Formats: sequence, C-alpha cells, structure tokens
Amino acid sequence: MGRKNVVDRVLDLIDERQNPCIVGLDPSMNQIPEHVRMEATDRYSDPFRAAGYALVQFSRSIIDAVAGIVPAVKLQAAFYEQYSSDGVRALLETVEYAKDRGLIVIEDAKKNDIGSTAKAYADGHLGKVEMADGTFLSSLDVDMMTINPYLGSDGIDPFVEVCNRFGKGVFILDKTSNPSSGELQDRLIEGKERIYEAVARRIHELGKDLIGERGYSSIGAVVGATYPDEAVKARRIMPQSIFLVPGYGAQGGEADDLFPCFNDDGYGALVNSSRGIIFAYLREPYLSEFSDKEFHLASRQAALDMRESVVKILKKHGKLPQGW
Repeated sequence: MGRKNVVDRVLDLIDERQNPCIVGLDPSMNQIPEHVRMEATDRYSDPFRAAGYALVQFSRSIIDAVAGIVPAVKLQAAFYEQYSSDGVRALLETVEYAKDRGLIVIEDAKKNDIGSTAKAYADGHLGKVEMADGTFLSSLDVDMMTINPYLGSDGIDPFVEVCNRFGKGVFILDKTSNPSSGELQDRLIEGKERIYEAVARRIHELGKDLIGERGYSSIGAVVGATYPDEAVKARRIMPQSIFLVPGYGAQGGEADDLFPCFNDDGYGALVNSSRGIIFAYLREPYLSEFSDKEFHLASRQAALDMRESVVKILKKHGKLPQGW
C-alpha cells in the first residue's frame, strides 16, 4: 500500500458524505440570477469588475449550498478567465473559498504544453512558483486539475512530477463525453486498439508510482458518462485510477450509464454535474418550488437528488461501498 495522497482525502470525504458526486462550477453569466447581476452592476461601474463580483457571489452561494453534501467542486476555468484579470481574481477567490469550506478543488483547465512551459503550468496551478526574491510560493494552488495528453510524455511528465512533490493530482483526458470525441479517440492504432485505450494504458503506467493508502492513484482519467461501453474497457485497463466522469445530466448521461466507471468496491469515480446543479432553479421540478432568489436552495436539492440517484444505481449493481 502506498503513501497518503490527494485521492485518499477525496475517498475519505466520499465516505464521510456517502457521495461520489461532485458539482461543476460553470457560471455562465446569462444564467446567473438577475438579482446577483444587478447587485454587481450597482456596486461597480466597471463592467469587468462587476462581472468578477457576480462570479464570486454566485459561486460562493453554490459552494455554501453543497458543502457537506459533495466531496469536491470542479471549477471550469474558462468561465472565469474570459473576464480578464477580474475573472482570474474571481477564480482565485473561489478556489480559496471552496477550500475553506472543506471541499477538494478540481480545476478543469485541460492544460497542454511541453517541457518548461508544461512545468510552468504545473507549478502555477498545482505547485509553487519562484518569486523575484528567490522564494517559492503557491499560486492558484488547486488540489487537482485536468490535462491534455496529446503532446505525449513531454506534456505530462512535468505535471506528474509536481503531483508527486506536492501531493496533488491530475485527471488526464481519455474518453471524453462530447459527441465528436470519437473522431480521434476511437481511431484504431494499427488495427489493434483504439487511441483512448492506448492513452488509458499510459495513464495506468504513470499512476503506478503514486498509489495512495487506499489503493488508488493520484493520476486519474477523464471518462465520460455518455460512453458506458468504452468506460467498461477503460476501467479494465485502469483499475487504480479515479475517473472524473463528466456528461451526467445536461450532456445526456444517465444514472444507469455510470456504474461501469466504478470498481467493484464502489469507488473509482467522481461523477460531475455542472449546469444540472448550479442552474437547477431554471428547470423543473425546482423551477416550481424555488424562486430566483432561492437558486442556491434549488442547487442544494438538486445535489441531494443526484446523490440519491447515483447511490441507488450503485446499490442496484452491487457496488455500494462497504458501510454505507
């Protein structure tokens, strides 16, 4: 058995909350409740400062609503970064706030580069960066992040090294949830195996040296809920990897599609829902029950409903973790 790593912390929180589901923060401005946006524009005349403030207030409300229910939140960096320096500041504040509320923070950034540039991304997002006086300080300091493997080991190894040094983790894109993912990921290599299967073997090898006390690696994989057959193959290749599972809910993935992502012990997957939770107030049955000003309560209830649905599927397929 290995040393304690970030995935051990995730698994401990999953057990504490009896919930493998996480909430994705994808704060699309046009779906943030009007009263939040109006408060921001009343406070700041500068439109970018107002946008950053709205992002922070909305994100904090969602975090407060789901803290204690879910083990982690996944921040989609693009929804923050698009607002320039004010958006980046909002991202930093949201990361800090989520960590203060006891949540594991996953940054969905899908970074990809090589050599010293990849190291700069890894240091800036997961590790520490060198200051002008020669000291080293944490910058964004998320717990885990998504990365793209398609530049090869030159683009992956710097992240793995930082994970090993600072006890952080990554999720490497493997079989993603989007409709066009098969254009490349499903192509056969020399007529033998699909590209996503080859990537899965590489992820498994990379993760062998970062196994935690509970038997799972801090080098995980992104495997979408929208492709359950492919998830079966990916799970067979990567038994010690945690799967970050997008696609549940708004992207069409159903609860019955999820169980192949889990190992027989009931662990091995973090199921993400973003729009289905954070904008639950815009759809039934929550639309009829909660007002716009109660959007956070709608999100809380949607998170509870998701947990119930996923746990029911695990129980149905005999994969409910022991002691739940």
